[in-house]
Amino acid sequence: MARIKITLPEIFRFNTTIPVRITDLNYGGHVGNDKVLALLHEIRVQFLESFNYKELEIEGTSLIMSDVAIEFKSELFYGDVVEASVSANDFTRVGFDLYYKLVNQKKEKIVAIAKTGMVCYDYRNKKVVTVPGVLRSKLTS
Repeated sequence: MARIKITLPEIFRFNTTIPVRITDLNYGGHVGNDKVLALLHEIRVQFLESFNYKELEIEGTSLIMSDVAIEFKSELFYGDVVEASVSANDFTRVGFDLYYKLVNQKKEKIVAIAKTGMVCYDYRNKKVVTVPGVLRSKLTS
């Protein structure tokens, strides 16, 4: 059976921490895989806000997620704190990848690594657009 394999970049340009909430737990008593995806969304929003961007207001365009891959490494429980790192890489004409490393701050153990494919998108005209040069420069500086 094929497995997803994500190769993380060497440098991460953004870090944040997020506490695990009771509502993040599933019937197994640990953070559910769907909640890890929700954590990625929160982390991405914080990453963009660090540049004064919003997903719908970025240098005259917006972002839409085209794909996501997550490698689950270990469990998270209520009371744990996720230390998240983000880096933007692999730019193309219309998009780029965001890489995430999620670490359990208490145990200093990787809980997940992930990648989201982000595409610049014009919601009004319903079409993919070119990555603004200013955006690329800011996310990679």
